[in-house]
Amino acid sequence: MDEPAVVGATPDLTPVAQDYLKVVWSATEWADRPVTTKMLAARLGVAASTVSETVRRLADGGLLTHEPYGAVGLTAEGRRHALAMVRRHRLVETFLVEVLGYGWDEVHDEAEVLEHAVSDLFVERVADRLGHPVRDPHGDPIPGADGSLVVPDATEMWQAATGRWRVARISDADPDLLRWLDGVGLVLDADVELVERRDAVGTLVVRLGERTLDLGEPAARAIWLVAAASETSRP
Repeated sequence: MDEPAVVGATPDLTPVAQDYLKVVWSATEWADRPVTTKMLAARLGVAASTVSETVRRLADGGLLTHEPYGAVGLTAEGRRHALAMVRRHRLVETFLVEVLGYGWDEVHDEAEVLEHAVSDLFVERVADRLGHPVRDPHGDPIPGADGSLVVPDATEMWQAATGRWRVARISDADPDLLRWLDGVGLVLDADVELVERRDAVGTLVVRLGERTLDLGEPAARAIWLVAAASETSRP
């Protein structure tokens, strides 16, 4: 029996093009900010001149939009390819954690390599094996094969009001932070109470069960929360 075609598959793009599209999409997933060539250079670890040339080529190919000295954006076709790569990456991360026993702090770099090496068939078999999860080990939404997303109505911890919340997402940018948070039990779906934000010293007082923690602003900005009793998601 033939496997169904996967909407958003990217066999015609080079790994470099796939990376650019994924990074442009991911850069604005949790923050409302313009994507610049300088930002892309920092995230991809390449020279600004290389970014400018690649962005121009992808814009000429109808995948990116970019005005001189302006923000970089995705066309509809570029977004389709970007979501396909995000789906690959997050399904691979989830597979590594749930099936192969990796820690959530170990999977990002592995997935960066594997997402370019596996086939569309493999990706869909992984999705079947995992029961079609809607989020990865860090709480980031996994796009469906049709490009659909279930995104939690989440608030950055540093910006959240005092009160009771539940952890919905933790950035995977800093493996050391992930290991520390895991050690104190500040993980996905943990119930927390925000007690006080101390702007003068850049810390947030958080109650986690019987434990009280002082989180620095960088750590608090890496954690996203939903209301403790809310199961509501936005499309």
